[in-house]
Amino acid sequence: MATYVNNLRLKEIATGDESGTWGTSTNTNLELIGEALGIGSESITTNADTHTTTVADGSTDAGRAYYIKYTGTLDSACTITIGPNTMKRVHIIENATSGSQNIIISQGSGANVTIAPGTVKSVYLDGGGSSANVVDALNALSLASPVFTGTPIAPTASANTNTTQVATTAYVQTEIGQIVVLEADASNDDPVAGDFTNGALFVGQF
Repeated sequence: MATYVNNLRLKEIATGDESGTWGTSTNTNLELIGEALGIGSESITTNADTHTTTVADGSTDAGRAYYIKYTGTLDSACTITIGPNTMKRVHIIENATSGSQNIIISQGSGANVTIAPGTVKSVYLDGGGSSANVVDALNALSLASPVFTGTPIAPTASANTNTTQVATTAYVQTEIGQIVVLEADASNDDPVAGDFTNGALFVGQF
């Protein structure tokens, strides 16, 4: 007798079963593996506060996809329960609903993850049965004092920006271009007139 106990809910043929027809089941499994590596979309019933995504045994299902996009119109937060609750998976989930409401990803009575409207999170389902947890897979990722290699890029601030924003080489070149060097005038105690606009930096001998 076939079983579906794996994390992708693929058909596992019992020894000696499906003689002469096992190829059909194998081909279906291969198609479902491809589905699991792709993108799926599910629509939530309008204004529903709960929704269930259950990965079907041995047949195509949007909930099997690695990337799941939830759509629909909500007027309150919606809790989405992904099943079966014994399935261990990592998903990337997008809250593409309208109505400016959160979706809450759950698998059991344990921890869950809230995804704000218009945002995406990577979540891990621990498959712990009725008490299963959903965890933000990247929550513990440390970005403190990262070390970059190669040629990293960043947005260039507008001229004269005075914040803690990263200064790119392009920004530095812009600021250097505003430096006005003043020459001393032996016959005048005042510096030679220069461009005093746009907060330019002035360097000179007085």
